[in-house]
This record gives sequence, structure tokens and C-alpha cells, in this order.
Amino acid sequence: MTPSPLQTIETRASWVTASVALWLMTMAFGANWITSVALTTIAAEVNGTRSVPALAMSLTWLGAAVGGILMGRIANRIGIRWTVIGGSLMIAIGLTISTIGPPWPLWIGHGLFMGLIGLSGINAPMYIYTSQWFDRRRGSALALISSGSYFAGALWPPIFERAVAYIGWRHTMLTYAVLEMVVIIPLALIFLKPPPEITLAATGHPAATRVAPARPLGLPRNVFFVLLCLAGILCCIPMAMPQQHLVAFCSDVGFSLATGAAMLSVLLGTAFLSRQIWGVISDRIGGLMTLLIGSGAQAIALSGFLVTQDEFGLFAVSFAFGLGFSAIIPAYALAVRELFPASEAFWRIPTVLMCTGIGMASGGWLAGFLYDRFGYYLPAFGFGVFSNVLNFMILGFLLWCLSRAQTPTAATGTPANATA
Repeated sequence: MTPSPLQTIETRASWVTASVALWLMTMAFGANWITSVALTTIAAEVNGTRSVPALAMSLTWLGAAVGGILMGRIANRIGIRWTVIGGSLMIAIGLTISTIGPPWPLWIGHGLFMGLIGLSGINAPMYIYTSQWFDRRRGSALALISSGSYFAGALWPPIFERAVAYIGWRHTMLTYAVLEMVVIIPLALIFLKPPPEITLAATGHPAATRVAPARPLGLPRNVFFVLLCLAGILCCIPMAMPQQHLVAFCSDVGFSLATGAAMLSVLLGTAFLSRQIWGVISDRIGGLMTLLIGSGAQAIALSGFLVTQDEFGLFAVSFAFGLGFSAIIPAYALAVRELFPASEAFWRIPTVLMCTGIGMASGGWLAGFLYDRFGYYLPAFGFGVFSNVLNFMILGFLLWCLSRAQTPTAATGTPANATA
């Protein structure tokens, strides 16, 4: 049942905060798209080995994923404002170090500074922080702020393509380092205030102190959570491949870098817009069902990269892929808030996001590795489809366990496995 106005923590300030969070995420995630757009240019400096810049992008995802667990705890103690400001500074340092050149400065700049102590202070803490401003439309809010990475992908690649062409990838990184600090730091200082779920709880407000009963899951809670995390890895392996390699893939099949950047913008622009629709849907059907539908849609769209290489077809497949995969990441955070106690959100959400980050890192690097081994991208896309099918099977099993546990028994009228 929807809470009444007196029982909800949502206000106009909640949506202002979510909108600011969107821009913070857009700027933070913009940095990694420079390497994606300049992948072939950077690879040319290491004898055309694309796995070198691909690994740098993967290390950013992996570092952000692993560091998010610690940063979630730090933000819970000192406030998100300071982890966001610190993350912005580290991203700038990481971009600067990366300009020294591949491979090691590029890997250290991306993995350690941009990922482990940069994005990690912004990404996972922002999911937790935003969820604490909402209780009725949490799925929509999480969908909005998680779209920052895809809004960045739609906004920045065409700009970066022109910048790399005119001033080179190194000066593009240095310019963006300054820009992201100028935007992120003032926004964090002005808008990132303590969330109402915490401040109202201290005053005994009914909206913040309302405790939902534990939901039966049909499996021991931590077993269910481990399987959810495994699903997060498997779904993000294929998710990363087109995002990180589409521009290079287009170059291989005869299209210009500008065309590849345009396709990437279509893919991520579609993801940004459709994610808002998925957020509304997830508020109605729940996070886990949204994950299952998004997984199936992503697998079908990814298969399209195996069967078409003409320009119109690739634009269509890019559109379809953005439409499908956009449902997935915020639905993991929503599923955690729906299925597990709110008091555990500060470590469960970063953990599941760590697993999705591991998947993104693995998928991006694996596509580059398989390309270097075979000389074309079809083996990578084929493995991505296989990984996606495994993800779909796990999610289907979890949904079956959940529905079975919550189905009232004929004899007692209580959910089966209610104490699970």
C-alpha cells in the first residue's frame, strides 16, 4: 500500500537531490569514455594491442566495484559529501597520470586512482544515499541516478571524438580532469545534505521508523544474496562488451570513428531514456522481475551483433541493446532494498554493485583479449550471449524460489518457508 503524505519521506527536495546525483554521476563516469573513444589510438602506441586500453577501462570498473564496499562504510560514517569530493580529486589525478602513456601509467591511473579511490567514493555511496531519500518511488529514483553513466556515454563520446582528433587523447584527459572537478565539488558542497531516512529517524518520524517485515525468500538469506551477486557478474560481462568496444568494432567493419561514436551515443542515449521507464515499471513489478525481463532483452539484443554488420543494422541493434540492458543495474539495488533489511543496505548494495563491476571489468577486458587472439569480435559477443543465458537461468531460479516462498499454504494460509 502506498504511504500517505504524512508517512512518506519523499519531498520535492528528494527529487532535487536525485537530479543533482544524476549530474554528479554523469561527470564522474565521463572520464572513462575518453579511453573508450580513443581505444584504437591508444592501442597504436603499444603495437595495436587493444587489450591494453581495454584493461585500463576494466580496471576502472573493478577498482570502483571493490572500493565501493569500503567507501559505502566511510560515507555512512562521515557523510557522502566528503567521499564524493575526494573521489572527484582522485579521478582528476588518475586522468593526469594516465597521460604519461600505456601501459602501466594508464593502468595505474585508471585502476587505482580513477577506480579504487575515485569512482568508488561516488558510485556505490550515491545509490545508498539516494535510496534514503525515497520510499514510494525508490525504483524510479535509482533508475534516474544510475543513468548517469549512460547519460555520460550519450553526451561525451561525440565530444571526445572531436577533442581527440584535434588535441589528442592526452590533452582531452587533462581538460576533462579540470572540468569534472569544477562541476562536482561545488555541487557536492551545496546539495549533499543528510538524507531524511536518517534525520527523521532521530526524531521518531513515522515515515522513517516504519519497519517492513522480513520477506521469506525460499532460500537462506545469504545463499539467496550470493546467487544474486553471481547473477550480477554474469549479466555485466555481456553488458560491457558493446559499451567498451562498439567504436573499435565499427572501425573494423569499415565505419569511421565518428560513426562508431554516434552508434555508442544512440546505445547509451536509448539506455538513459528507457531506464526512466524501467524505473517506473520496477516500482510496480519489483526489482527481481525487472532483472529477469532486462536480462532476456539484453541477450536477444546482443545476439544481433553476431548477425549484422551493415550500418543501419548496427544502429538498430545498438538501439535495441540500450533498450534492454538499461533495466538491469538499478534493479539490483532495488531488489536489495526490497528483499533485505534497510540496516544492511550500506554493505549489501556496495557488494552487489561490486559484483556487477567485476562483470563489467571482466567483459571489457575479455572482449579485448579475445579480439587480440582471434582478430575479430564475434567470439567475444558469442561468449557474452552464453554468459547472459546463465544469468537469466539464475534469476529465473531466484524468482521461482521467491514466489514459492511467498505463496500461502493451503493448510495455514501463511507463506511457505516463512522463516527462511
